[in-house]
Amino acid sequence: MKIMINGTPTDVRGDTLAEVLDTLGYGGAKVATAVNEEFVPAAARAQVTLAEGDRVEIVTPRQGG
Repeated sequence: MKIMINGTPTDVRGDTLAEVLDTLGYGGAKVATAVNEEFVPAAARAQVTLAEGDRVEIVTPRQGG
């Protein structure tokens, strides 16, 4: 299925946000996620089903000041 990840069209495998994060290598990483501009907490990612054309944002924490 083709979805947008951080503004880039991407072909992914998996039906849920959790599965897609695993296939992209974010499985155990501490990241913030949103689907179609709605924040998705880590505990809910396995219940969020993705569809063709969904927009997913993945934000990693940064250090700095």
